[in-house]
This record gives sequence, structure tokens and C-alpha cells, in this order.
Amino acid sequence: MPPLGLMPRICIALGLPTAERLLDHARREVEAGETFLEFRLDYLDCPEHGIGVIANLLRDYPDCFVLATCRRHQNGGRFNGSIAEQIQILDAAVDAGARAVDVEIETAEAAAGQLDVFRGRAMLVISYHNFEGTPALEPVLRRMTAIPAEGYKIVTTARKPSDNYRVLSLGRLHPKQPLVLLAMGETGFPSRVLSTVFGGLYTYAAPRTAEGTAAGQVCARQLRQLYRIEKLSRAAKIYAVIADPVRHSISPAVHNRAFQARRIDAVYLPCLVKPQQLKDFMSMADKLPVSGFSVTIPHKQKITRYLDVIDPLARRIGAVNTVWKKAGKWRGTNTDAAGVRAPLERRMRLAKSSILLVGNGGAARSAAFSLVDAGVKLSIVGRNPDRVRALAKACGAEPLLREQAEARTFDALVHATPLGMSPNVDECFFPNNIPAKLVFDMVYNPMETLLLRRAREQGKTVIPGLEMFLEQAALQFEIWTGESAPRSVMGKAALEALAAQSDTTAAAGR
Repeated sequence: MPPLGLMPRICIALGLPTAERLLDHARREVEAGETFLEFRLDYLDCPEHGIGVIANLLRDYPDCFVLATCRRHQNGGRFNGSIAEQIQILDAAVDAGARAVDVEIETAEAAAGQLDVFRGRAMLVISYHNFEGTPALEPVLRRMTAIPAEGYKIVTTARKPSDNYRVLSLGRLHPKQPLVLLAMGETGFPSRVLSTVFGGLYTYAAPRTAEGTAAGQVCARQLRQLYRIEKLSRAAKIYAVIADPVRHSISPAVHNRAFQARRIDAVYLPCLVKPQQLKDFMSMADKLPVSGFSVTIPHKQKITRYLDVIDPLARRIGAVNTVWKKAGKWRGTNTDAAGVRAPLERRMRLAKSSILLVGNGGAARSAAFSLVDAGVKLSIVGRNPDRVRALAKACGAEPLLREQAEARTFDALVHATPLGMSPNVDECFFPNNIPAKLVFDMVYNPMETLLLRRAREQGKTVIPGLEMFLEQAALQFEIWTGESAPRSVMGKAALEALAAQSDTTAAAGR
């Protein structure tokens, strides 16, 4: 077996019901360049059939590193046999060529004497899994390390953002222990990327053409190409986007590609942060530490209470979309404001123009103050008349009801609500005539919303939301890094990410 420091950083977890499918998917992974595979023998209809699969694979690919797991049902797996039968199967897997075995702590404690069968033949990894949450982990680690092994895997379930840090911190607190550290679930995704940065031996990924074996797994290609986990040093800077939902965000694709283009040792992560978890995220951000982050729905306004310094425009707006730490203080600004103005300024003179703004949330506030500052005669309409009036009063604009707006014609319309955003692509604020010569939709997913499609049909000039997104993202990058943003690279990454999402949606619908 290779020295621990030379272990591949990504282990492909394979859980298939038949030996034929398991071997087929294993071959595909190896032929694609993967060298570290976990065979979940407990997923097989007959776990013993996995022994032949291991032998067949290693006959053709002898350099492949195979980790054999046969997790019992009582410990979150699918094997219904006894502990003795479990160890017997893993022993046979080692005979077939497996270089490591994963044995859950409950089995290890119940049959400590039987683990000697693996000594000197295979790497023994003792694992702990908690499918409910993330408890105090120091007692767990002490319990595990009481049994000699080559590796200790601690896997919990993240219920809040700080659970990522609680798991990852073990790597920094116990640098001499050979640990694998992960938190499952969408909230725990940052731990999958950062595990090896914090000293973990390796992380797990889903196979290319099959489902993963745990919640939150993504494919190795994404971990390797988008998040560059094999390139990140332990000093890598951490950035993030916080949102609820966050899965749809293309910001990780855009910013990670920009870091790569500028050869910056940094990673940008999607962080699911529910409305009541903002304080918890800030606690995690201080501890990891996070160097900066993007803020989107629903946190743009509430984040202001957790910042030490807010620039004047963002304070007037009452919403922040860009946060960074400097001299120990959290600072906030609003790059959405410039992101709205720049696409319009490329097409029209803003001063004294008439613009109708649709919306009354955080994005609308950014647009409103930015446009009024540019000398625009601004009118605002939205689904909540009370909030529209409040925003109009705050920025010096004219509040309108929908029927009042529809009776007029404006130089431009700026749409700043989630209406029409994927997956609710059939929603549109103006179902019929759009009362403006130019239509700018801040929604960028899909690239052509129903509003923009109707505007084209009515012969109007349109501005897709992607322009605004890229402008604000470029400004974020420059604030965080002090370097010029590779705008063409970021634009290409955004288009590719949106196309990939569209393909995924189409495939799901078939």
C-alpha cells in the first residue's frame, strides 16, 4: 500500500446492486483516470460476488487502489449478516487484492481481536458515521483511536454551517492522526472540498454515471476541475456564496475559474445558509477562516447587522452582496449597484431618462439607489404596494401601481424580482404589453426569461441578466484579490455553467 501522504485525494464510492454493474462502473472510472475506488460490497444483492469483481478489476488494472466496505445495516449500511460474516467478506476482499478495508467503530469494538486478520495485509480504516447530526467529536476520536488503525474516518451530518468547521477542525487539532473528515448533506458540502486542506487523507466523490453512496457527494470531475482540490494548499484562501437555495448558483463556476486563470491559491464554495442560520455562518466564517463571500437571497439585508464596516452606498441601500475581511474587520459593499448601471450605460444615457423598476426586495433596492444617483427619473412597481411606497420614499422615486405603470411608456424597464427564475420559468410580471422601449431582466437563469422573450416579440431592446451578474462578480473578484478580473474567462464559465444546468434539467424531464 502507498504511504499515507501519497494517497490519492479523491476516492470514488461505488455502490451498485449487481456484480456486473459494479465491475462495469469500476472499469469506466479507472479508464477515465481514477485510481482510488471504494467498493460498497453491502450494496450488492450478494456481497460475496464483489470479491470476484475486485479480482477481475485488479487483474486488468493492478495499480488501482481498492478500499472494501461491507457496512452493516445497524450502522447505516445494507449488510444484514453478522459481524463474523462481515469480517470474513472483507478478509476475502483483501485476498482478492483490496488494499484497504473500512470497518465501522461498532464492529471494531465488538470484534477487536478479529481485526488482526488485516494487520500487515491491508490498510485498516475505522469509521464513525452519524446520520442525525454533528455531536461533540473529541470523545468520538478518543474512542476510535483506542483501536490501532492506519486511518480514522469521521462522517457526520451537517445541520448548520458551523458543523463543517466542527468536523474539519479535528484535522488541524490532531495533525499527527491519519483522519478522513466529512459532513454529509448539502449543508456539509464545504467539508467535502476542504477536507484535505484541513489535513484529511482523502475525500469521497460520486461516480460519473451512477448515484453516490452518501448525501452531498458530487463527481470527482467537479471536485478536481472546478474546486481544484488536488491543487489547493493548506494555506488556500476560502471564499463562498451564501444563499437559500444555493444549489442553482453559478458563482462557484465563475469565481473558481477566475482564481485558476490568475493562479490564485483559493477556492469559492456554495454554502447553504437558511434564514435563521446567518449568525451561525458568521461564526464559521471567523473560524475557518473565510476571506470573503457573496451574499444573495435571502440574506442581503440581514447580513448588515453582522458587519463592522459598510460603505455609504450599501448603507443607504440597506443591502450588501459582497463581504470581505480586512484588518480583522468584516466589511461590506454592494456591487449589484454598479452591476445594474454598467449594462444600461452601454446602451443609453441614464441622466434624465425614465426607468421603471419592478421589485421591492434587496436586488431592487440596489438598482433603485444606483439609478437615482445616476440622475434617472425612477418609478417603482411591485407586488407589495406598501413596500414599493417605502422604497420609493427612501430613494426619491415615484411609486406606481401595476395598472398605472402599464398605462405609460418608459425609456427602460429593470426587472429585479425572482419571477421567471428557474425552475419557475413560466412566471412574468407583465403578462401582456411591456411598457418600455428597453427591457433589462436581472434574472440570469434561464438566460432568456419569459419577460425577455416577450420583449423581443414586441420589438424591444433586451439586456439579459447575465451581463449584470458578470459585472458585479468581476467587481467582487477585484475587491477580494486586488487583481483585475479575467472577464472573458468568467463569462465563458458562466455560459458553460448555465448550459450544464439546462442540460441537467432537460435530462430530468425525460
